[in-house]
Amino acid sequence: MTYRTIRQRLLLSAGSTVIMSLLLAAAANSQASATSYDTSPRATSTSSATNESRNARPSSFQMHFWEELMLEPQDAWGKLRESFHWREQSLPAEAQARVDEWIDHYRSRPENIVEITERASPWLAWITQQISERNLPGEMALIPFVESSFDPGARSHSGAAGLWQFMPGTGDALGLVRNGNYDGRLDVVSSTNAALDYLETQADQWYEGDLQLSVAAYNAGAGTVNKAKQRAESEGLTGEYWDLSLPQETMQYLPKLLAIATIIDDPERYDISLPEIHTEPAFAKVKLEHSVTLTEASQLLDVEKSALAELNPGLINGALNPSSAQTLLVPEDVDQQMLAELSNDSSNRQTATRDNAPDTYRVESGDSLSTIASRYNLSAQELMRLNAIDSPDALQAGQLLTLSER
Repeated sequence: MTYRTIRQRLLLSAGSTVIMSLLLAAAANSQASATSYDTSPRATSTSSATNESRNARPSSFQMHFWEELMLEPQDAWGKLRESFHWREQSLPAEAQARVDEWIDHYRSRPENIVEITERASPWLAWITQQISERNLPGEMALIPFVESSFDPGARSHSGAAGLWQFMPGTGDALGLVRNGNYDGRLDVVSSTNAALDYLETQADQWYEGDLQLSVAAYNAGAGTVNKAKQRAESEGLTGEYWDLSLPQETMQYLPKLLAIATIIDDPERYDISLPEIHTEPAFAKVKLEHSVTLTEASQLLDVEKSALAELNPGLINGALNPSSAQTLLVPEDVDQQMLAELSNDSSNRQTATRDNAPDTYRVESGDSLSTIASRYNLSAQELMRLNAIDSPDALQAGQLLTLSER
């Protein structure tokens, strides 16, 4: 049984109990009112008519109860819209014109919006969750839309990388590990936490909590924004984002963000079709204290290796080493028992024994003779003998290996 299945059953059970309790309470109130009426024939007739009228028209309790149920967001987009804060601001005419210009731009290219939102599907629900837990404006969940088109593997010519496009030095300063096997800037969980920490810290340190200025500084650098703010204030302006004269890219940064949020807030108005994204994150996090390759994890969990690679772009060489990263992301619908087995240390788990091993194995890119042999409790020499292999270097992707003499 998967995590989502368990959760859905618990929610369904709890929801049913709440609904039944509320309906019973409503029935009890109705019954108590009925017993206080006069029982004369005339009163009975009046009471019957009143009850019929009640049955024909929902009570205020019923209307409120079902209205509350209907207002519950059904997907991640609904959750995101609920967390939008900046849309309620009244912008100066010139500022609104800058936003409208980008609305028209995106509206004229609906396929771009659709492509990027589909790319956001694995991540949006989780990022929105993190934004909400910090009580930040939901519009900030769309920063990766502007930064990387929601591509966790995106790299710029300047050296920025990942969903949030951290430069190497900034990533290092924020504690994002970077080595030959792992790049924390490409790790969606680590980089998202780092980005939100960075944005909040900047806002508090430099801008008295003004997150729009912090978003501008995220793009242009705090030094650039601070100078522009001082210049605006010396001219008698308030020094908010819309007062500043900044590099052209930064001048367009917040208008882009607000334009995207405006379209997502009312996609039908702009003839945009958003992909369905569940309210729960599309992945589960597995804490590991031992090394594992994506190939091994995919076989153990019965999940496509490509699906694991998509969720773990920070694992540059397709393997997790606890010295660099301790968390593997897996599809949320993976069986819990399989996850528990993966979490066990390799010295305590048996990935395959002589009795339960398959008879054959098809070599995948990145496999070596020794890793395959170890996985199936064979020696490299025995595996070579079973397959008439003269040299370990002769192994090729797609090759079918015999694993036993059965």
